[in-house]
Amino acid sequence: MASLSLTQATEDLTLTCSGSGVIHKTKGDSFTVKLTVQNTGDTEGNFSLNVTFEGDSWNWKGTQKTFTLEAGESKQLVWEGSVPKNAQIDTTARLVAYYDEHFKALNWWIHVVSPSNLSIISSYVN
Repeated sequence: MASLSLTQATEDLTLTCSGSGVIHKTKGDSFTVKLTVQNTGDTEGNFSLNVTFEGDSWNWKGTQKTFTLEAGESKQLVWEGSVPKNAQIDTTARLVAYYDEHFKALNWWIHVVSPSNLSIISSYVN
């Protein structure tokens, strides 16, 4: 889960983030992105925000959310998604938040892992 803070400036927003991690998922696995946003400005603000996972071999894009917050008001935004079926094993994609004309790369990644694992359960030498 990521925690975000939006600050309304004269012309644009400033975005800060806390939390990070690598989440291991297989192809087709579902995931949830939850962002908590806050208007830390002095007046009511209208905001538009979207998230994506961006990588060299696969991407996922959420649906843009538009909302209004009073000064000091917070809101949790939620996106549901799944790792694309064509994502290559052992690849990663990073969470990026897009708001108005800005973006912020967050410290969250999805690492695509194999759904099968090999374990040696016995051995014999004669």
